[in-house]
Amino acid sequence: MKLKFLLLATAFSLNSLAMADCMFLKTTTDYKQVAKKFEQACNSSDAKGCTELGALYQCGRGVKQDKPHAAKLFEQACNGGDAMGCFRLGSLYESGEGVKQDKSHAAKLFEQACNGGDAMGCFRLGSLYESGEGVKQDKTQAAQLFKKACDAGNSLGCNVKGVKKRKTKSHRAKARNTQ
Repeated sequence: MKLKFLLLATAFSLNSLAMADCMFLKTTTDYKQVAKKFEQACNSSDAKGCTELGALYQCGRGVKQDKPHAAKLFEQACNGGDAMGCFRLGSLYESGEGVKQDKSHAAKLFEQACNGGDAMGCFRLGSLYESGEGVKQDKTQAAQLFKKACDAGNSLGCNVKGVKKRKTKSHRAKARNTQ
């Protein structure tokens, strides 16, 4: 029960991931200048620049908010090898922001992000395997992905992994006590 609650709470908070990123951007920075620099980088085939420019379009900082355009920039970044671009695009597909909601496609993008070293991509893919959204439910695969996320420094993955470990230990203890 605790694991389901934790996953639900985490999914709720991650659906607000873009909002949290946007809130982080609320500083006195001149985002018009920042957007110009990221646009130059993106136009020069800098995948990370495309990801950062996409984040500005997603949030409407220094440019007019345009989530479909943000999705195109994240796709360009992902295709250019930026794992964070894959993660951000996957998040849009998962929530249906700027693109048609498609959790199966989100899972593929999270897998690409995870394989590229993005710990949050591993965590989100694990969450999809845990719930069976967009992929066939596979709790063993989910646990492996949570561990991979945790090992890469993602505290959410560690938290879920820890809950699962405690749950498994308590089930073993109950089984011993009933024998």
